[in-house]
Amino acid sequence: MLSTISIASLSLGSAAFAQDTAPQASDEVDEDVIIVTATKREQTLQEVPVAVSVTSAAAIERAQVRDLKDLQTLVPTLRVSQLQSSANTNFIIRGFGNGANNPGIEGSVGVFIDGVYRSRSASAISDLPNLQRVEVLRGPQSTLFGKNASAGVISIVTAAPSYEFGGSAEISYGNRNAIVAKADVTGPISDNIAFSLAGGINKADGYGTNLTDGSKTSERNRWYGRAQLLIEPSESFKLRIIGDYDKIDENCCFVGNIFDGPTGAAIRAIGGKVNSGGIFSYSEYQNFASENKITNGGVSMQADYEMGSLSLTSITAYRKSRAKTNADSDFTSADLIGQNRGDVDISTKTQELRLASDFDGPFNFLLGGYYFDESINKKEALTLGKDFRNYANALTGGSYVGLEPTIRALAGVPASAAPFGGQGQGRFEDWDYKNKAYSVFGTADLELTDGLVLTGGFNYTKDKKDILASDIRVTDVFSAIDLIPVANALGAALPAALPAGFVPAGGTALSAALFPRVNACRIATNAPAATTANPSRSGTCNPALNLQALQFLPPFLNIPNAVEDGRTRDGKLTYSARVAWEATDNINIYASYGTGFKATSWNMSIDSRPFAADFVAATPGQSTTTPASKIRTAGLATANLTSGTRYALPEEATVMELGLKAKWDRVAFNLTIFDQSIKNFQGNSFIGTGFVLSNAGKQSVKGIEFDSSVNPTDALQLRAAFVYLDSKYDSYVGSQFGDVSGQSVAGIPKLSTTLGATYTAELNEGTTLILNADYHNESKVVINENPAWRQYKREVNDLSAAVTLRLDSGLQFSLWGRNLTDAKYLSVIFPSVVQEGSISGYPNTPRTYGASVKYKF
Repeated sequence: MLSTISIASLSLGSAAFAQDTAPQASDEVDEDVIIVTATKREQTLQEVPVAVSVTSAAAIERAQVRDLKDLQTLVPTLRVSQLQSSANTNFIIRGFGNGANNPGIEGSVGVFIDGVYRSRSASAISDLPNLQRVEVLRGPQSTLFGKNASAGVISIVTAAPSYEFGGSAEISYGNRNAIVAKADVTGPISDNIAFSLAGGINKADGYGTNLTDGSKTSERNRWYGRAQLLIEPSESFKLRIIGDYDKIDENCCFVGNIFDGPTGAAIRAIGGKVNSGGIFSYSEYQNFASENKITNGGVSMQADYEMGSLSLTSITAYRKSRAKTNADSDFTSADLIGQNRGDVDISTKTQELRLASDFDGPFNFLLGGYYFDESINKKEALTLGKDFRNYANALTGGSYVGLEPTIRALAGVPASAAPFGGQGQGRFEDWDYKNKAYSVFGTADLELTDGLVLTGGFNYTKDKKDILASDIRVTDVFSAIDLIPVANALGAALPAALPAGFVPAGGTALSAALFPRVNACRIATNAPAATTANPSRSGTCNPALNLQALQFLPPFLNIPNAVEDGRTRDGKLTYSARVAWEATDNINIYASYGTGFKATSWNMSIDSRPFAADFVAATPGQSTTTPASKIRTAGLATANLTSGTRYALPEEATVMELGLKAKWDRVAFNLTIFDQSIKNFQGNSFIGTGFVLSNAGKQSVKGIEFDSSVNPTDALQLRAAFVYLDSKYDSYVGSQFGDVSGQSVAGIPKLSTTLGATYTAELNEGTTLILNADYHNESKVVINENPAWRQYKREVNDLSAAVTLRLDSGLQFSLWGRNLTDAKYLSVIFPSVVQEGSISGYPNTPRTYGASVKYKF
């Protein structure tokens, strides 16, 4: 079978057909050999004309990769970031990636485990099971995969059951009381049935400290189990059945204060504490431990049937994932945010069917179909804490409480309504979502001459998404008040300009040092705020308008409604073309062009707002003017409703690649030059009180990828990989910071470097000493697009090493360490929750080290 058909089958995660003894995790095998499904033959990595990084189980074991997040130290084009909970992990390839913070947003990097698509990051972050290899396919892969691969694919392939009885057991202990224990066993049940069982736990104390009670955060507490059956009733048919279940229950994830802004004074004024600049002391304040309870489970069945020169493969899967989270999201000792609770249930059914040829002639093909059916129920709640009212009052110099009686009277708020900012008020969400997708895909290879192959591929996808119902209730009394008519009525009793030392009724003098907006005089027509402390200009000045910044939980317009049906229907034909030339026995060259697609992503959050085409907010509020719009005409407009986005438009990717792959006895290297872009890249940015979902008009990256290995002697292997990325927003007018067109994409380093070395010494017959070291560097890069935060940059220097002594008896002993230099850098930074002007962020994991014992039988 020719190269495209081979890599398609490979990427879908099948084991070698009719292979009796699949390699176990620690077997020393040729890492350049890839087992291809339908051909019943082996193909080397150098022969595959696509940009793919393959990390074998042996390499992962040598490097002591502890979980999927560590894999980026071996694959420089990959970045993995864990965010505000154990359920939120971002996978980024060549600078493209999203989808961690909202279940309505699917990732642009598709994650597949044994050929089964994991639709959300919460269902893809379990500990690495008994592996055979991990493949990272770079660039859009839509013509090979049925769902969401506009930026690339991570394909994890586990070891299949073996007809030879064997297994392994391993236990590791490290600093912070880290315990990792794994075991697996495989063997025959009969002449044509084999089984395997695998399980493991991963526990560790957290590296962050909650200064409120001394407890630890960013801990590990995970376990998993997998069972497999391999049934081969004949030489032409086999069936592989996999069942798995994993669970996470941990206090995660550490957030530190980077910059203590003006709101810090207000927090201290009410008796609260902020650990200013304490991010690399790994210490914070929380009123309660965060909750991260995640369960994943599923069953899949892969059937392979050989019919002479044709082979038929079917993969059927059902998966269910549930994530329950809660966090004290303000990360101060003051009780500002009482609860930030989420409960997301995801059920997924998938079916894939493909037919591949293995003709002797110059033509071969692969044809397949894919079906995806997903249901999501999401419940969330964000409530105000017992200190929020006093905090808001301190921020506004007493106006929040001092003006409350007047505002309530003018707005007609019932006397029975709760006080402004009272404990327990907030938003309560319940979403029901359904997604069905169908696709047909195929590739065809034509060998024009000996060694010269022309390949074409296509994928047509139809994607249907429905918000079946949203039930969002907001109980925040203050956020439901339209302050414009209140300001108009209140302003009549105030002077034309605020005199020096003005004190609102029942309040204290306004303080610009506490809240940037409160001392700026704003008139009822919402003219720009004055910049002086006590402006003297014409117009009616009113402090009530300065309170609008505290109305971050306005009433929500549920969908579907009479104007918005809550439905999207996307369809797209993508294609690829490639020419590959085997120039010599050692050198292969290819050139390719491909397109990719990811369907609409819905904003399933309180920040979902009608599009401007359906609703035009009054200027500055709905009571002064009433512009015509569909939602207003239908009588659906609510107080303080604004326009925004309900969903982000589909992503459309293109890539051009030129690749060279070369391999000799002791030297091998791969070189890829590429130009990749995504039109309508889906961005989801946090602004301190919520997320902004928007489309970048176009985001692109030009780059070079190079990886190599050299074996100066039989005992020594040297590795080097370099990635250069020139990433920018070609067009992004509607970002949260305005028009950033032409700017570099934050967080994407220009140069990433990975260096490695492995020395294997045979001490005596049956005893082997293995020394391994890996170094990963990412050049300095701005972390966030905010122009005021350009000084915050990240540079990665990560050194890991391991020493392993392997005995003939099957025992092996290892000493290992990750981030041995204890380098410290920021992963992500963001506006502190309800603390305008302050900055929080996620630091990297500090140094970890330990020892392990493994027995293989």
